[in-house]
Amino acid sequence: MQVSRDEVFRALERVIDPELKLPVTQLDMVREIRIDGPSVGVTIALTVAGCPLRSSFQDQVRAHVLEVAGVQAVELDFDVMTPDEKTALTVKLRGGRAEKTISVSTSTRVIAVASGKGGVGKSTLTANLAAAFDRLGERTGVLDADVYGHSIPHMFGIDQRPVVVDRMIIPPVKGELKLMSIGFFLDENRPVMWRGPMLHKALEQFLSDVHWGELDVLLVDMPPGTGDVAMSLGQLLPRAEVVVVTTPQPAAQQVAVRAARMATEIGMRVVGVIENMSFLVGTGQELFGAGGGDALSRELNVPLLAQIPLDPRLRVAADLGEPLVAVEPECDTAQSLVSLAEAIAATARRPGGILKALPVLK
Repeated sequence: MQVSRDEVFRALERVIDPELKLPVTQLDMVREIRIDGPSVGVTIALTVAGCPLRSSFQDQVRAHVLEVAGVQAVELDFDVMTPDEKTALTVKLRGGRAEKTISVSTSTRVIAVASGKGGVGKSTLTANLAAAFDRLGERTGVLDADVYGHSIPHMFGIDQRPVVVDRMIIPPVKGELKLMSIGFFLDENRPVMWRGPMLHKALEQFLSDVHWGELDVLLVDMPPGTGDVAMSLGQLLPRAEVVVVTTPQPAAQQVAVRAARMATEIGMRVVGVIENMSFLVGTGQELFGAGGGDALSRELNVPLLAQIPLDPRLRVAADLGEPLVAVEPECDTAQSLVSLAEAIAATARRPGGILKALPVLK
């Protein structure tokens, strides 16, 4: 049986670039198709030499092309795009958008995870919320805006540098999640020592030069407090929304009020409050007191979206580079985080701008 070149090409339409999340045929990455009886050879042009995810191409090409009638063997070779091809790819990915304009689609819901102080578990919640939204079928990205205290690379176990194609940054991926952090660009945990204007420039670059693609949700892990990054985010993404994280003790709740009020003053809508470390898993002991989340939600007149327990498994999973929601999705804490994602997704405005009331998730 003569192998059909058209059928091989249609099979390659199902091969998805693991970082760009688009078919290699749409990205003009198929350089050559060779047919020699029952054997098929394919050459894929990568954006950079030594692509760390080339094994994904190998597995996909072999699986899909072997399904074509008459094909008994598949050989995959790699090449590298020329500068002109990279420029053409960048133009295609921008979709006519000018450089240095925000690349996040207007249809993407941007949710900043903020807190008044450090140590309330904001980054751990962000990572697990991302995994939870992914489980709910939402196309999700994570932007680590905590430039000085970046931890998203560690929590997802990713240390590869982002691919740069003709000044466009392709974010590293963890499964279907797209991730971006200053930590991906630094060597050996080097500290970042920048003043305010540099922070703004970095955030602007992450929102304009990074190819986020079509996302349903972009979670932004904010630095604690009310500094430069919060003001820059409000300026660059005025439609962003905020969830405020606190722990139960009054000291954390009182500081969190400031972050929420700042968000409101720069035009961002506060969706609700998350009380983290509410009680110790297994004992119910309230190690950090009680009532801070409820008091904060009443003061801000927004829902208390969830009370998340203090669970050592969250820390263990993060140190292993895997959100708990991804590795133990059936445990009670992971389920409470998925329910939290559902609660955030369900928030909506009533006429007059009042949020719908939601049940507190425990």
